[in-house]
Amino acid sequence: MATAIEVKSTPVCSLDSYLVLPDHSMDARIASARARLGDECVVLGHHYQRDEVIRFSDFQGDSFRLSQRAAEAKGKYIVFCGVHFMAESADILGRPDQIVVLPDLNAGCSMADMAEIGQVEDCWDQMIALGLADDEGNGLTPLTYMNSTAAIKAFCGERGGAVCTSSNAANAFRWAFERNEKILFLPDQHLGRNTGYAMGIPLEEMVVWDPYMPMGGLTTQRLRAARVILWKGHCSVHQRFLPSHVDAVRANYPGIKVIVHPECRWEVCQKADDMGSTDKLRKLVADGPAGSSFAIGTEIHLVNRLAQQHPDKTVITLDDSGCLCTTMYRISPQHLCWALENLAEGNVVNQIKVADETKRWARVALDRMLELG
Repeated sequence: MATAIEVKSTPVCSLDSYLVLPDHSMDARIASARARLGDECVVLGHHYQRDEVIRFSDFQGDSFRLSQRAAEAKGKYIVFCGVHFMAESADILGRPDQIVVLPDLNAGCSMADMAEIGQVEDCWDQMIALGLADDEGNGLTPLTYMNSTAAIKAFCGERGGAVCTSSNAANAFRWAFERNEKILFLPDQHLGRNTGYAMGIPLEEMVVWDPYMPMGGLTTQRLRAARVILWKGHCSVHQRFLPSHVDAVRANYPGIKVIVHPECRWEVCQKADDMGSTDKLRKLVADGPAGSSFAIGTEIHLVNRLAQQHPDKTVITLDDSGCLCTTMYRISPQHLCWALENLAEGNVVNQIKVADETKRWARVALDRMLELG
């Protein structure tokens, strides 16, 4: 299967000449470049993005909402202030004449990197050898979280599977079980486990496939008995939250409501008062009465932004050390300004372009996600 490729053209000015400048000096230049580009450019900003960047975005959201925005974008350029897999999805969902730009190509996702296409294909071949799957999508439905490469999305689309987000993972599970008795869930074991358990699937009917061990570290008997095969991947931010953090915050803030993202460990989610996607966490805080208190298990930029937006409430992070998405943080005002000023000059930098065959099947999987709602 073809893999995603990146196409870069020579910039008008070197990025290094921007990186030495202070953040605040970019504001007027970004605004000027945006004005020159007009409706030809839409800037998408993920909720985990730093404030200095996200305030220039036309639309803010989680991966699902931004995927919708990318599919609806009218202009020529989509500048994605997020991470690599998000920009890939924007290119897949956009029109052929649209150009997707990622301001910093180093903005990746450690979770997405935990499911390499060769490893996944090897796992699938072993499922076929055991009679648990075939390449027509019978026996086993592959589902991949949005936080995965275009190649993994295409793999699922070609084998009768779909993409999901934390917003619609339960819908995707129900859809998948209508087709087959088993699910292969990539690449976040925690989202898969938390989703399955919330739907009544016992933990013993969910197993973890370790791509670095023979047969995933599992026996044939365990694989045959499992309803959900979870890939051994995780979010480096959300896995840092521990049950002890929940205990500590409850002791220090009596009556506080603990809400967490389903990328957190199962043990943390079980101790929490509620869990949900980024948009759900935002809504829980917004809908809380004045004077209410929340400890949130998710990325620190979002937590701090919610605290600023709701001064009538107490909003703190579940872990005092603060859990930062370091790859998302790579995109700075300097990177955004550099990308926009080059576009305004008609020069494309850091274009994200997915190979046609990969795009075709990944689009199938993403369209199924959008249909699930």
